[in-house]
Amino acid sequence: MSKLIEFLSYLGSFIYPWLTEASTAIVACALVVFGSDINRFLRRYLTGRSFIIRTLIFVIVNAFGYGLIIVKLSPLLAQYMARVPSHWLFLLVLAIFFAIGSWAQRNKQV
Repeated sequence: MSKLIEFLSYLGSFIYPWLTEASTAIVACALVVFGSDINRFLRRYLTGRSFIIRTLIFVIVNAFGYGLIIVKLSPLLAQYMARVPSHWLFLLVLAIFFAIGSWAQRNKQV
């Protein structure tokens, strides 16, 4: 068991220098997968509104909202991931990407 933990710690130690990039990738992948759901919700909510309002809100949400989420949430996620012990970090990153991928597969986005 200690060999497995040692091996996972070794793999996790490779991720620490790249936590910012990994967290940005996680947030961006999640937005790609959930973006269609968010846009579908907005489309339903804005039905019946004028073209200009719908277009303005679409641009605000997609250009500024998603960008703001990536810029603000990625460093926060990186900070939380930095607190995780290295033997769990590799498994955590793998599990998050696997969960996002499975969600995308279930919702026919892959």
